[in-house]
Amino acid sequence: MADDKTIIADPGASIFNPPKKTAACFVQYSGANLGKRYVLDQKDMVVGRSPNVQIVVNEQSVSRNHAQCLALGDNVAITDLGSSNGTYVNDKRIAEQHTLHDGDIIRLGNIVFKFFAQGNIENVFHDKIYRMATIDGGTQTFNKKYLIEALESEFKFSRTYSRNLSLIYFDLDFFKKVNDTYGHNVGDFILRETSGLVKSMIRKDDIFCRFGGEEFVILLPATDAKTAYDLAERIRIQTEQHDFKSEGHVIKQTISLGVSQLNQSMSSPKDLLEDADQKLYQSKTNGRNQVTI
Repeated sequence: MADDKTIIADPGASIFNPPKKTAACFVQYSGANLGKRYVLDQKDMVVGRSPNVQIVVNEQSVSRNHAQCLALGDNVAITDLGSSNGTYVNDKRIAEQHTLHDGDIIRLGNIVFKFFAQGNIENVFHDKIYRMATIDGGTQTFNKKYLIEALESEFKFSRTYSRNLSLIYFDLDFFKKVNDTYGHNVGDFILRETSGLVKSMIRKDDIFCRFGGEEFVILLPATDAKTAYDLAERIRIQTEQHDFKSEGHVIKQTISLGVSQLNQSMSSPKDLLEDADQKLYQSKTNGRNQVTI
């Protein structure tokens, strides 16, 4: 699969055990990704609307290559890259490289960030609040709210830049029977274990969400249908072959999956999701434990 550089929050990281020395970061204070934290952990990072930059901000007021962030020892400096709407630090437009200080407010077009310097523990708590609003506590995957927002953003991005976008929709077969037979503790374990299996097989930039109950969605930026199908089939096989061991039981679990790729007939993000849902339904009516594309 292609190496896409879009940065997203990692749903697998702990929110209760912050590192002793935190990296510098931006926290977004406006726009669709309000509260999102972007860790400045590379020496040279470009912020912009292009899919090829390190920090992608899908907002029309942001230029394709808007600003550059450079690590200068323990400091971070920002430089405007000839953007249309300018780069502002504390409401002053910068014309040359500017060293950032803890708490600075950066504006790129209509998007506002707050800068947290290295070692500022407050940025971890911003991340914790963001994660509490977007992460499903039972599986440590993103939740439905995050999926809807991400799908909207990726849909617009893919339309604007003619970039592939695919989606896998799956659920666990006969899961009610598992809960009825073994109890909800075992059922919750199987949901967590399944989530862990999937997370081990996808890219860090793929967006994996619990849509509700035993239903999950994987949003795959820069991915065509064939690649998405191959991934879905690997996930299906891995799940089928896995022994789910909980409370003295060894349980076999299968999943049914539907795969869809964005096409010109789809006028909204909802169309992509519904098409994958219909493919999932076909998998279930045709006998389950299969992928339909």
